Parts: sequence; C-alpha cells; structure tokens
Amino acid sequence: MTMRKLRVLLVVLASVCVIDTFAQKDTSSLADTADVAQDWFLKDPEVDRYQGTSTEKTYATLLQGKPSKKIRVAVIDSGIDIDHEDLKDVIWTNDKEVKGNGIDDDKNGYVDDIHGWNFIGGKSGSVNADTYEVTREYTRLKPLYDSIDEKKIKKKDRAEYELWKVVKTEYEKELKSNQEQFDVFSQQYSLYVNAFRTLSYCDSIVSTSLGVNSVSKSSLSSLTTANDTVLFAKETLLKVLENVEGDIMVADFLEELRVYIDDLQEGVDHFKAAVEFGYNTEYNSRLIVGDNPNDPYEKNYGNNDVKGGDAKHGTHVAGIIGANRKNDIGVKGIADNVEIIAIRVVPPNGDERDKDIANGIIYAVDNGAQIINMSFGKDYSPHKEAVDKAVKYAEQKGVLLMHAAGNEGENLDNTAQFPTRQYKNKKVAQTWMEIGASSWGKDSSLVASFSNYGKKTVDLFAPGVEIYSTTPGNTYEDLQGTSMACPIASGVAALVWSYFPDLTATQIREVLNQSSRRFDGLKVTQPGSSNTVPFNQLSITGGMVNAYEAIKLAQTIKFQAAKK
Repeated sequence: MTMRKLRVLLVVLASVCVIDTFAQKDTSSLADTADVAQDWFLKDPEVDRYQGTSTEKTYATLLQGKPSKKIRVAVIDSGIDIDHEDLKDVIWTNDKEVKGNGIDDDKNGYVDDIHGWNFIGGKSGSVNADTYEVTREYTRLKPLYDSIDEKKIKKKDRAEYELWKVVKTEYEKELKSNQEQFDVFSQQYSLYVNAFRTLSYCDSIVSTSLGVNSVSKSSLSSLTTANDTVLFAKETLLKVLENVEGDIMVADFLEELRVYIDDLQEGVDHFKAAVEFGYNTEYNSRLIVGDNPNDPYEKNYGNNDVKGGDAKHGTHVAGIIGANRKNDIGVKGIADNVEIIAIRVVPPNGDERDKDIANGIIYAVDNGAQIINMSFGKDYSPHKEAVDKAVKYAEQKGVLLMHAAGNEGENLDNTAQFPTRQYKNKKVAQTWMEIGASSWGKDSSLVASFSNYGKKTVDLFAPGVEIYSTTPGNTYEDLQGTSMACPIASGVAALVWSYFPDLTATQIREVLNQSSRRFDGLKVTQPGSSNTVPFNQLSITGGMVNAYEAIKLAQTIKFQAAKK
C-alpha cells in the first residue's frame, strides 16, 4: 500500500474514531522506494541507472585480481554490535591486550580495550541518553547572565553575553516545542492504539460470523445479520473503508495501521527522551562515567563496552564501510579489506561531548586508524580547543577525518556543525572531508532534501537516502541521513587506499574530490527550500563520490609517480 493510500485510510479512520489531525514526518520529497534496489548506492549510473558509487563495477573491472592492503578505519559513533554476522570478521582486535584479564597490558590507559573503547561508559554501565549541548550551555551561562543588567556587562564578557542571549532563546523555544510534540504524539499514539484494538475486535466479530480469517470490503457489504453486535462491527468497518478504492481486506488495513502506530511510537520515544534528558537541566549523565566533565583534557576514563545500550546507528555506519563482502549473507560493504575500530562517544539520545570526541580521535590515531568516520554533529562546541588539538594531532599523523555535514537543510558556509575542519585560528585541517547526502536519481531531487550543503565547506555528496545496512542482532535496515553518506565516502576512501597504500591522506582526499562525478547544468532543489539551484554550487567540488573514477585517478597518480 502506498503512503498516499495509507494517509487516505488514516484520515477516514480519524473521522470514525473522532481523532484530531496527527503529526507525521514529511516524506513528500522522497521518491517511492518500492522499486529501488537495496544496494543501489553500490551500483553504477550508466549500467544500473542509479546515481550510486559504481563500487560493484569497480571490483568487476579495474580491481579484478589486484592485491590490496588492509586499511584500519575507526568508527566514532554510538557503538557497534561487534558480534554481528556481517561485521564480526572485520572488527579490529587489539593483539597487545589480553582479553578479560583486567590488566592494561599495552599500558595505554585503557584496560581490556580489545576492540576499541567506550568513552561514555563507567563502572556502573554506559550512557544511553544525555543532554543537548544547548542545554549544557544554558545551564553554564544562566547563573552568570540571566539576572544581570546588560549595561553592566564588561567588555571582556560581551561576546559570551551575546552567546547567552542566543542560547537562552534557542533553549526555551526548543524545550517548549519538544514538550508540545511529546504531548501530541502521546495523545495520538493512545488514540490510534485504541482504534486498532476496536477495529481488530470488529474484524474478529464479523470474520467469526462468516467463518473466515478476515473480511474484505465486498464481503462486508453483502453481509446481512440480525445480530446487533455483528451489525455494529460491520458498520464500523464499512465506515472506515467506504472511501477506499478497491476491495481491500481489513487485515491489510490493520497491518498498515500497525506499522503507522510503530512510527508513532518512535515519535513518542524521541520526544520523551528530548524532554526527559535532552533539555533537562537537572540531568547529569556523567555520574555513570565518573569523570570530571569540566576537564576537557582528562583521559583514561570509560569502559570497554563498545556496543552500549543502543548500537543501531554505529552498527549501520560500520556495515556501510566494511560489511563482509565474502560471506554471501546480508549486505556488502564498500571496502573489501578493512578492519574497524569501535569507539563509542555518541549517546543514542542527546549530544556528544567535546572531551569524548577529542579522546576518541586521539585513541583512534594511537591505535593505527588511517581513516576516522564521524557521523555526528552539534550546534555548539564549548571546548573546541580540545577537539582542535585532537584534529591537529590526527592531521599531523596523516589520518583522514570524514565528517557528516548534518541533516538540517542548512548552508554550512553560514552556520557551523561541530566538529569542523576550521580551527579557532581560522586555519583548516588538510586531511578533513565534509560529506553531504544525495539520492538515486539524476534530476532535481538528486540532493537529499535534509542535507546540509556549502560551496566553501562541504567537499562532495555521497548516497544518503534509503541506505540498507547492518543493525544489531544480525538484522538489516534502511536508514538515511548524512550519517549514511559519510561512511559511504569513508568506504570509497578505504577502498582506494587499500589498493594504493602509498598515497597519503591528503592525496586520498584529493583523489576523491577530483574524481567526483560532475553534473553539468543540473539544477536541483536546494535543501531546506523549494528553490532550484545549480548542483555545482552546493559543495566545493560540485560533485558526487565515485569509486570507479577514484580508482582510475589513483592509477594515473601511481603511473606518474613511477615515471619520475
């Protein structure tokens, strides 16, 4: 059943059950995915007619029979299910550490860090919800400026006071909005659950009277009965189905309704977490960690639980990069010769903290990561200097840092999503790539409607809509966002580097940028608006990552180097 038909049914159902209008995510800008291949992002634009990365074509042609070197990729995220059937063989193992002996064998400050480290864990467990950075800034700045006379603000405090005004406005607006959304979703969830139960009961009553498992619209219409209960059930169901074309089965309608209720449940959970944790000035997640949250340079805290309580996001990201391509199950990652370090710094609900980001980057570098994938971001960075120091360290060590541009439909030339490639001194990291999200068709909807962009800040775009990958418990799911586009670009970078290991991080970045596919004259819908703009104005390169073109360019660079 299409989303359009489901909406019609739900409107009818709302009238029957006296339900008010309901909140729902706007998916009108996304194409119907019914006929889109699950692995579309691996496919080739010319051969397969999808705006994918040409990964499969690359392996079948340019890389056929060629040797490769294992590339180590750190996934700094919400955690990874390291036992997943499609990931367990590509997870990094620290051979300098003895598993489970409770001793820091390699003396790096992290006990039993066999597969990575969890910087949001402690002796009592792991953080699965935290406040947003705007909440933490609001809490920090309120006692300093909330009651002060603006005329008495000292010159040295003026910038921070201006920040306080922005933070205060944003925090209060977002808290109110999320509380209202939580109330709406909760109410609608209860009403639809009750409606589902009522209609299921009616279907059962009528089906039993007819001696069938479920009834259709036509069988309802032809039903005659003197039983008041059956008659009421019949009339209730017909009122729901009377405006629906075709002879639909009640069971099919109920299944669609159940799926919609599950979506509502996700909304309830999301806004509940936002209100109870994200915007709660009294909540302190760091009691679990046991660190000093005000010391951005503190080290050697956390635990070795790299999965945590909700590893869906990180597991999905890891699968995109390197899910086992040789086991004939599940999905195929982009890179065929990687090992993934699991580093947990991102709570499933709430914002990551600067000190954890910094420590995660340093840990990745110190344990040999050549690429670091960072599919996260936030609006504020109160300890940016600590993150800058870690990024600089990675840059000096020749590590490629890949960062998701974010999903607000904003121009990053005008606003920041932290962490960023730009240091406080305005210089930029030369081994950093910022990745936007694209879709599968070469038309005005090529750029994902949610993706951030920036002619000066975003390097290129990569597939980020309906990406099918690994999720915890040996499951698989479609997710979308620049969080998915970033590991696709990371996967292509790892692919190129594994076959051309002599290249440097800056050369890999240049290979991906220079080889990105261009779309001369193509105008696309600008994210966050209905305006159309040239695609080449939304990123530095004006292009989309492509494995085939990247390998061809890397071959040229290798050939030129050999001639010298």
